[in-house]
Amino acid sequence: MIIVTGGSGQAGRACVRDLMEHGYEVTSIDLTPPTDKTVRFSRADLTDFGQAMAALSMIDERVSKVTGVVHLAAIRAPGLATNHVTFATNTISTYNIFEAARQLGIKNVVWASSETVFGIPYPQGPAYAPVDEEIERPETSYSLSKLMGEKMAEQFCRWDPELKIVGLRLSNVMDPEDYERFPAFEKDAHARKFNLWTYIDARDAAQAARLALESDLKGAHVFGIANADSVMSRSNEELLDEVYPGTMRKRPIEANESLISIDKAHKVLGYEPKYSWRDHVKAR
Repeated sequence: MIIVTGGSGQAGRACVRDLMEHGYEVTSIDLTPPTDKTVRFSRADLTDFGQAMAALSMIDERVSKVTGVVHLAAIRAPGLATNHVTFATNTISTYNIFEAARQLGIKNVVWASSETVFGIPYPQGPAYAPVDEEIERPETSYSLSKLMGEKMAEQFCRWDPELKIVGLRLSNVMDPEDYERFPAFEKDAHARKFNLWTYIDARDAAQAARLALESDLKGAHVFGIANADSVMSRSNEELLDEVYPGTMRKRPIEANESLISIDKAHKVLGYEPKYSWRDHVKAR
């Protein structure tokens, strides 16, 4: 049994569907029921440790013998709640899932960190390009909550060397219907500068979560997860020179590659994005 917390959210829906399509038994834990009535679901508030423990152990006959957790439940972006509520909700719920998994002997946890840890919204520009997992530059309470999750994972895995906790620094999650507006981004390089013109198709986010679950890693790990291409047709060099002049290039950059590096995820997890907004728009 795989538990997906936040399974009714954008990335959560795709993750539940992907896991089910690959033969996994899945239960979604959320405060909001899924629209897909075929999905096994239970409601729980994960900021309450007792409910988190119950969600990962046994809920009637719906949940038992949990072998892995994909923790996506969170306040999903800055500005959706006050700073202290965002930080408390995300940090406490993540702690509760990590601790419940540890106490219940669940050794396989994947969770949603965030691209914001790279420095979004880049008030002084990115540290370098492409940004990668070495960067820790939270600029908001939301981003700080995600970095705290990464640091907690390191300590949980120090306590238990057999535990695996993989954090996915997901880019801005998109569904296929969102791609209709992508061509309009060309009009203004500043419109999507806040995350270096990157995105992640929800289906590729789900692929990354599944690959992380299936990996034989031990310990705490963090991966940047984005699609292979940018949201722009203009070259990265042109965009960086216009919007973030003087940005150091860590390596030669291809014209339209993601400026969130996915090299580590490719090498370690075998992550290969399958979807592109370009294919979707072209097909219409």
